[in-house]
Amino acid sequence: MSENPVDDVTGALTGREPAKSAVLIYILYLVGIIVPIVPIVAVVLAYMYRKDMTGWLESHNTYQIRTFWMGLLYGIIAVVLMILLIGWLVYIAIVIWLVVRCVKGLQAIQRREPIPDPQTWMI
Repeated sequence: MSENPVDDVTGALTGREPAKSAVLIYILYLVGIIVPIVPIVAVVLAYMYRKDMTGWLESHNTYQIRTFWMGLLYGIIAVVLMILLIGWLVYIAIVIWLVVRCVKGLQAIQRREPIPDPQTWMI
């Protein structure tokens, strides 16, 4: 591990450290709970780093990209359901779903393991 945390972030942003890039994307998704534009940056980075993610990291990249698109779909459903006043409950469920997926991914990266089923719609 690098002595300088700035080097860690720079390595993640430049794609020289694919595992750190994957961690960065998960963290950006979590920040997106507070700042809704951030997941767009995260998915753009996930697509940019797709070629760098090899081996066990490929499953993380697929999982991250699918997390964005499924979260967007679920978010649209929640907005539509706001008319029926149950959209807030759906939104809370989406936030929980997102946090669980990100924590699951971060734990797998820490263990240097692939995501077992990156195509899943659930957790």
